Amino acid sequence: MRAMVISEPGGPEVLDWREVPDPRPAPGEVVIDVAASAVNRADLLQRRGLYPPPPGASEIPGLECSGVVAEVGGNVPGIAPGDRVCALLAGGGYAERVAVPWQQVMPVPEGLPLDEAAALPEVACTVWSNVFMTARLRKGETLLVHGGASGIGTMAIQLAKAYGSRVLVTAGSAEKIERCRTLGADEAVNYREEDFAERFEGRADVILDIIGAKYLAGNLRALATGGRLAVIGMQGGAKGELDLGALLAKRAAIHATGLRHRPVDDKGVICQGVVESVWPLVTAGAVRPVVHERIPLDQAGRAHRLLEEGAHVGKLLLVR
Repeated sequence: MRAMVISEPGGPEVLDWREVPDPRPAPGEVVIDVAASAVNRADLLQRRGLYPPPPGASEIPGLECSGVVAEVGGNVPGIAPGDRVCALLAGGGYAERVAVPWQQVMPVPEGLPLDEAAALPEVACTVWSNVFMTARLRKGETLLVHGGASGIGTMAIQLAKAYGSRVLVTAGSAEKIERCRTLGADEAVNYREEDFAERFEGRADVILDIIGAKYLAGNLRALATGGRLAVIGMQGGAKGELDLGALLAKRAAIHATGLRHRPVDDKGVICQGVVESVWPLVTAGAVRPVVHERIPLDQAGRAHRLLEEGAHVGKLLLVR
């Protein structure tokens, strides 16, 4: 098969479309003929040598895919060759085929095009596990989403609204703010022009944060009493100061989680929750993946450049 290999740490130009050995399913694994994958910021970090895959995972980038089941290893329940699926991966999505533990394989939601399903696994699993499983967002509460126009942000807006919550967002342009509003955001702040902490002070029951250290103080200010901050990224740095007195006064909590390095069984629980609680909303049209552009898989370098430029809204798909 052919796959996109990182020849050495560096820029998008180090991505090399070349022949590699076909994956074979180990016991408990499924091999998928990939129809599409999607680009995530973790892929950019891996390309630069800053985010290696977990031990034993494929060195090929790509954290999600959609396609058709080609082979099934032993001890795999309920999945057969020919099934239309999408999958959460630890790596390997930028390829014509990928092997993945069966627990991380999900059916394509009814009515969704096969390639479009590749835009779902990473964002749906990230939002469901952090906002609903860990931070326990409830009906009537308020969610603040940083990077509302990102793939994760566009999914978080839609899911929170579908479950009866109010949604606040930050985004970096008037166009992105408008897109967030069309997805259901109730209020939006252009972080280049306005202080989100001042605007949303004390109003957020849950915050989904991709920035990290730079927003730590502002997030604490924006949290309501009993609020929960879920940190899932460090685009604004890894180290910051925290006012524990303010945290205690608000009886607030901070959670920091990752998805890629979790054990397979943990990922399986998340995927099961997504299939049960998110897929019906996708089928009903209440939640849909937001796809900015479809780009041929062998042009993944161009997709990486687009993601780095930051003008996109939603997901960049890599299609075969």
